[in-house]
Amino acid sequence: MENCFSIKNINGFKEHLLEEEKSKATIEKYLRDVNLFLKYIKKTNSFKTDFKITKETVIAYKKHLLELYAVRSVNSMLAGINCLFDFLGFHHLKVKSVKLQQQVFCTEEKELTKAEYARLCKTAEQKRNKRLNLILQTICGTGIRVSELKFITVEAVKQNEASVRSKGKTRTVFIVKQLKQKLLRYAAEQGITSGSIFITKNGKAVNRTNIWRQMKGLCKEANVSPTKVFPHNLRHLFARVFYGIEKDIAKLADILGHSSINTTRIYIISTGTEHRKRMENMKLIM
Repeated sequence: MENCFSIKNINGFKEHLLEEEKSKATIEKYLRDVNLFLKYIKKTNSFKTDFKITKETVIAYKKHLLELYAVRSVNSMLAGINCLFDFLGFHHLKVKSVKLQQQVFCTEEKELTKAEYARLCKTAEQKRNKRLNLILQTICGTGIRVSELKFITVEAVKQNEASVRSKGKTRTVFIVKQLKQKLLRYAAEQGITSGSIFITKNGKAVNRTNIWRQMKGLCKEANVSPTKVFPHNLRHLFARVFYGIEKDIAKLADILGHSSINTTRIYIISTGTEHRKRMENMKLIM
């Protein structure tokens, strides 16, 4: 069965995602996935505005992606176009995700340690970048996403908790006493009496790209590999430390705002070194 796909469908798909109250980041990601697929099928069609899609074309595209990207990335891209097919009613065109064995441990080249995190904070302090220093501590101390920093308001901090709305859900994020004191002191110094604490001089929310760039700027002086330094890794560190104390993955999933515990499992996997030590302690080799 063949199905016509028009560029106009992309605009309709975007409106659909907005109506579904998908986050801005999710919408942008799905549209990137769809446009990448569109670029691929353009090569096999001579039409200018309408394209014919078959299941064979989608399967070929899946194989094409596997030649270029890691399995997790491929599955993420397929999720985007499968969502498009659902919207268009082309359910028979949907393809299965690539099966991937659950990862037992993560590579040490990617895992940010507590000691490295401390060095990043100290370096930010030495550079007199108070805002960056507090952003690092706020993300790592609460487990929020960098996109959720806007919910850390003066009012929320005074109440010791923030109401965070993300991905169509609302959750409560607790702010510990020490972080509360630091945030309120910073807000007072900056003359911020209400609203979001992490704002630019123009009063706008801090840009995630700028945060990422500033974090990378700490790496050399802090002696931390740049491959480990990005906002989401602070969230992973929070997850590992929390789980190390509580050993409650369901509670951790709620704190992080995850819909599935399987997602949370990815956050708490240990390094290869720790995994190796545990195997050594089993003492099964005679």
